Amino acid sequence: MRKPVTVAWAMALAFLLVARAEARIKLVALPQREAVSVRLDNPAFTLVEEERFLTLQKGNNHVDFSWKGVNIDPDSIRLEMLDHPQDVRLISVSYPPNEAALVWQLSSAQAFTERVRVSYLLSNIDRLVTYEGLVPVDESSMELKSYLVLRNFSGEDFSGARVNLDYGEALQTSIRNQETKRMLFFSKPKVAVEKTLVWDDQKQPWDPEKLKKNVGIPVFYTLRNTREGGLGENALWGGKARIFQEDGRGSTIFLGEDMVEIVPVGEKLRLYIGDSRDVVVTQRKMKEEKKVKERNNSGNPILWDSEEILEAKIENFREKPATLLLIEHIPGQWDMISCTHKYELRDSQTLEFLLELKPKDKVTLTMHYNRRNLR
Repeated sequence: MRKPVTVAWAMALAFLLVARAEARIKLVALPQREAVSVRLDNPAFTLVEEERFLTLQKGNNHVDFSWKGVNIDPDSIRLEMLDHPQDVRLISVSYPPNEAALVWQLSSAQAFTERVRVSYLLSNIDRLVTYEGLVPVDESSMELKSYLVLRNFSGEDFSGARVNLDYGEALQTSIRNQETKRMLFFSKPKVAVEKTLVWDDQKQPWDPEKLKKNVGIPVFYTLRNTREGGLGENALWGGKARIFQEDGRGSTIFLGEDMVEIVPVGEKLRLYIGDSRDVVVTQRKMKEEKKVKERNNSGNPILWDSEEILEAKIENFREKPATLLLIEHIPGQWDMISCTHKYELRDSQTLEFLLELKPKDKVTLTMHYNRRNLR
């Protein structure tokens, strides 16, 4: 039984007035709604659809719909005939002055019970999507759960409502005005996960030994929104993710939390879980030689190339293997002369090296390149 919205037919008083004025106009009582759906497909709007059975008389019928205290957009209210759309015609809609209400005038070809749908846009229903991940001790997979958090400040009570996002199965729930409810949206028992350390030469210090504080390398769990990865049914909504790990003694450890952007099907979901000091990267520029190509009238160089050698030493102090994504940036135009490791270009100035480190491993990565046409 919804509280603030009163959808009521103008009954006794209106009936007497109308009956005297025009005998053809018939007024009917409005029953309770049979079903209600709250659609959250659009992140900015909430669409409510409710179904009711109207007892219509042959001829004209007047329906009064009011929403005092409820945040309904009046321009969005629609009335739809579901059983006999060809026999019932909407003649007019009038809005009484200074009231949160309207009156539909309907013309019915016959007297019958009609199933109708009343729909409208409702404000002040907040929705959040959250994620909760649990990995085993060996971090080989993740149990991923997603929750829908619904906060209702619309002024409307909903009983037995079907709540729909743009994917997944509908949730059946009741929620009162000013109530917050958290519901399990989906649960995937075994999602493939990769643990990767990410070192970016524009974000991490090149020589951590020169710093007075310990500097770690960010660690991420990477999931793929694909069927093979245990997901891939729909795009994932953005929201907060909290990650836990089993401790092997029947309890769990909280690893960290991260904000998830929307993840289309086929894309990666990368979750930050903290920093690691088990792997250290030390990078130095071993050579930077300017080769002048043009000078001005004063003899000063105005165009040159730069031959550079960059060396990164990586050391894994762990007794376990580790995966390191090393990201290097070379601005402007450049040519690679030689490189000790295979890389992929994320864009024209960003190189990514995926390194599989063995326990206690030491690796040296060297890039020898020319930066061209510098000014």
